[in-house]
Amino acid sequence: MLARIRKSMDEKDQGFTLIELLVVMIIIGILSAIAIPVFLSQRTKARETSAKADVSVIGKEVAAYYVDGTAALTASGNSTTGWTLATNPVTTDVSTGKLSNGNKITVATIASGASYCVIVQSGFSATGTGTSTDKPWRFNQDGLSQNAAC
Repeated sequence: MLARIRKSMDEKDQGFTLIELLVVMIIIGILSAIAIPVFLSQRTKARETSAKADVSVIGKEVAAYYVDGTAALTASGNSTTGWTLATNPVTTDVSTGKLSNGNKITVATIASGASYCVIVQSGFSATGTGTSTDKPWRFNQDGLSQNAAC
């Protein structure tokens, strides 16, 4: 063993063999194959969480309005313009706020404090256009759920 090390030092052998480099590349490939799907799923979870938070805020604003208000409301908005609750048919803004980037109000059916439904979905472009594969979040008089139907 010592003779081999001494011979190596005398001949100035330096660097790695091709086998050693291939083993390192394979290990890096395996680690990245494990890490990339986990990272992509975390991004989807983050978008869904932002939609969940946004629809909760809007739903709670609707419930708060109907403590004293009686007029029917409409809700609209995307991440560029924010969201707006307005009375219907006379358009008077009741409440406004911001939506997280990529979120959009896809459905808003607000008849009264006892019957309302707001759906927010994430995964859109900044202007709220395009299509999304993310699951929508619904807030109605019964609370928060992950459902596309009102």
